Amino acid sequence: MHYGVGLWVPEVGGAIDPGSDAHDLVMALYGGMSKGERNRIKIRVHSAMKAQTELEGRSLGGRPPYGYRLADAGPHPNPGKAAEGKRLHRLEPDPVTAPVVRRIFEEYAAGRGMTTIARGLTQDGILCPSAYDRERNSHRKTQVWELSAVRAILRNPRYTGWQVWDKQRTDEVLIDVEDIALGHENKQRWNDPSQWIWSQRESHAPLIAADLYERAQNAIKTRGTNGEVGRAPPRSVRPYLFRGLTECGPLRTQHGRQPQPRPPLLPL
Repeated sequence: MHYGVGLWVPEVGGAIDPGSDAHDLVMALYGGMSKGERNRIKIRVHSAMKAQTELEGRSLGGRPPYGYRLADAGPHPNPGKAAEGKRLHRLEPDPVTAPVVRRIFEEYAAGRGMTTIARGLTQDGILCPSAYDRERNSHRKTQVWELSAVRAILRNPRYTGWQVWDKQRTDEVLIDVEDIALGHENKQRWNDPSQWIWSQRESHAPLIAADLYERAQNAIKTRGTNGEVGRAPPRSVRPYLFRGLTECGPLRTQHGRQPQPRPPLLPL
């Protein structure tokens, strides 16, 4: 209506009249039917992917975790997709990055912090995940290991050899609650670990032992972290608003010159 663009719908035999109650009723009816079909498709796809993860331990796409690479696993079991040349993939250890994953878990379980581990990897010249795979991370400019990258590796249970799926979900959230006409936007959110889908058996070669992973998870919970995100609680009881945003500059005199250091005092 705002831009004067006509909308033609076959069910009404032509253009939609925004001022017609009958057309508005028809659009509401078909909109509800479309939404219902969309939800049914969503449930069927989720159920099929859940079964593939649990029963087959299949890799369901996406980039492999740092430390792994994709390997060919034969033709697709669906004859139609196999005729199109589509094939299955599985995870196999990357000979370059797999030792780095083991190092991160062993150092953290031994008592080193995430920041210290990240600093040590950078100083040793080991490429961070975004720098190692530039083709898929061309939008990232960082060349050093970040604490978030170390935390993500430590929290990933797939390094134990089990396939884990549905750790995240996409929610449609209103852009503005006061103006629903603006529509929705997609938000990635973490599911509760109790809702993750695990394979019934090992699906790929593990990089670490299961007990080492559990030790790392227990360490994350006991080292003064705050919930699942792994942030340390604030040390101060007063929430300073400008903490981390301002810093002291060099001391200058009224003439704009830096003061000279005072000579040391001699004992009497």
